[in-house]
Amino acid sequence: MGLDITTRRAGDVTIMEVSGRVTLGEGASGLRNAIHSLLHEGHKKILLDLARASYIDSSGLGTMVAAYATVTNQGGELKLLNALSRVKDLLLVTKLYTVFEVYEDEAAAIRSFGTVATGANP
Repeated sequence: MGLDITTRRAGDVTIMEVSGRVTLGEGASGLRNAIHSLLHEGHKKILLDLARASYIDSSGLGTMVAAYATVTNQGGELKLLNALSRVKDLLLVTKLYTVFEVYEDEAAAIRSFGTVATGANP
């Protein structure tokens, strides 16, 4: 299974739903290209939903770290949502859990950006 990324909006937060494998080659480059495209379009609040990411290797993790740095350097924020236990373990082992904000609740993650979702009462 390759990588599939769909995006949707909640207020000014862009949620990237990642399905499949984020691995060396097309998976990592696909994620990198998708994030760069969002930045180019002016989207600076990015929530990476990893609930359907079946596998992330060291190259995929490196891509996520590089994306975090790129987004942050451009004045944006990149946060993680629904990291499966093996991804959480990888973040803990590499000490990247202290770098990424990781959420299990989408509404809480969206609120963390200081955003009011479309249609919500302030």
